[in-house]
Amino acid sequence: MLLLRCCHSLTRFSPLNTKRYQLAPVIASCAIRLWSSYSSEDQKSHHHAHRLRWRHAVAGLLAGTGAVLAYGLHHHQAEQSGSNEVQTIGKTSALPIYTQEEVTSHRSIEDGVWVTYKGGVYDITEFVAMHPGGDRIMLAAGGALEPFWSLYAVHNQEHVLEILSEYKVGELSLEDQKKQQKVKSSDPFSTDPQRHPILRINSLKPFNAEPPPEILSDSYITPSAIFFKRNHLPVPQVDPDSYQLQVEGLPKGTLTLSLKDLKTRFPKHTITATLQCAGNRRSEMNKVKQVKGLNWGIAAISNATWSGARLRDVLIAAGYSKDEAKWARHVQFEGLDKDVTGTTYGASIPLNKAVSEEGDVLLAYEMNGEELPADHGFPVRAVVPGTVGARNVKWLGKIVVSAEESSSHWQQNDYKGFSPGTDWDSVDFKSAPAIQELPIQSAITTPADGATVDRSAEEVTVKGYAWSGGGREVVRVDVSVDGGKTWQVAQLRSGDKERAPEPSPPPGQAWAWKLWEVTAALPAEAEELEIVCKAVDNSYNMQPDSVPPIWNLRGVLSNAWHRVKVKIREDESEE
Repeated sequence: MLLLRCCHSLTRFSPLNTKRYQLAPVIASCAIRLWSSYSSEDQKSHHHAHRLRWRHAVAGLLAGTGAVLAYGLHHHQAEQSGSNEVQTIGKTSALPIYTQEEVTSHRSIEDGVWVTYKGGVYDITEFVAMHPGGDRIMLAAGGALEPFWSLYAVHNQEHVLEILSEYKVGELSLEDQKKQQKVKSSDPFSTDPQRHPILRINSLKPFNAEPPPEILSDSYITPSAIFFKRNHLPVPQVDPDSYQLQVEGLPKGTLTLSLKDLKTRFPKHTITATLQCAGNRRSEMNKVKQVKGLNWGIAAISNATWSGARLRDVLIAAGYSKDEAKWARHVQFEGLDKDVTGTTYGASIPLNKAVSEEGDVLLAYEMNGEELPADHGFPVRAVVPGTVGARNVKWLGKIVVSAEESSSHWQQNDYKGFSPGTDWDSVDFKSAPAIQELPIQSAITTPADGATVDRSAEEVTVKGYAWSGGGREVVRVDVSVDGGKTWQVAQLRSGDKERAPEPSPPPGQAWAWKLWEVTAALPAEAEELEIVCKAVDNSYNMQPDSVPPIWNLRGVLSNAWHRVKVKIREDESEE
């Protein structure tokens, strides 16, 4: 009844504009139940008068708690239907022309709340009270919606744009549209790609985000849309037809390759490899003592299938021979992403990794069987399996064989580990090697920390991932539900459940993670579980049992036993 009253209160508003569109065919289940509770005759009599008002109430529900669940269906329907209703937004029409000054004068409920979006002017005064995000919508009053909507990916849905279209009252003058575009183009992040709204954002500019942990272990191969995003600079726009990769530092001189050259001159090689950010699980170090860096949870790690040319083959084509190994020690990568000063992202890896037949280093142009998405390095990126994500340079523009490491900030003054006793007053980045191979890692993806399980279930199922750097294979994951007093061995899998497991990789080439699962009985007297996991690789490397001994000022290499606490809810029917 409370929800019903709430929905009726929403319907007291009606839009100003008389132009109407058909309701998008996505309705929250709760709204369906409320609507179906009317008699069939009532439905008929109310259908015409209340259809549009119900649409706002339903849309409000969707834009709130149901937005993430509805995203996939909306995306699918938009592709299937080919509907062009939303395209009316931003097009010229016979509506009045307003200047930005006139729009800006409408910034309150008393004066009206006007906003612009893609060249259109919208009077959203009556929608403000219905906005699922509360009064945040007033941040855009008198101005453009785009900068604010970019902060909340939930708005990137067809039904939201349909609602907005009903409040259109005019067009923004062409002169002011040009001014808006000029402001937009001055933002180096304005051309960044759209992202899936389910991602948990750690930084908007540059964009850094991770998927919810509970869905991370649903699939052995992480879908590209929810693969964690780690950008240091704006995403560059690269024309694949004019793209060129420069290979330098070898006797033949510079070798220039187009995207077509990479695809046709060299055999296509495919690997499945996990990438992990050096700062994965940094949030646990922050709980011990504050560090500098993005507050990553446990999901700055993902697994994908990559295809491209072997770096080894390209270097040989550029003139590499064993003679170069007498002086060269490193292969430097330079990306096409750059900051406002023109400084590009760069990193390097050891030469022996780059030229090894077993190293499997790729100049990848495909991810999960499709061309690389923009966020993941389109058109070409380095994939250095078993190595920290920072060395897997995206939007690759230059490769240099050198006696020296990359001089990039991210190679020389970042992504290095230090003693817990080292602080920012005493740190000497030259004293520590750059991170290459990452240590053994595992984490619990479900249940989440703070979750509740019912006593009547009598058991709890625990799931997670495990991975080790350097091609070392995970051979065991131990799980405890009593804080480490007793242990069970989890079942490992190296593929999706519905498929046959992948065969064990050759020694030293275990590039992909393993997903694991275990079901444990609930202790009879316990009111709370402390679930712990720890992994072991085939070199018998093991995770440390706590964070303080491995704490460091940059919060990297966080791989202590992962712990979550879960409450047990007693059966209410028991006396």
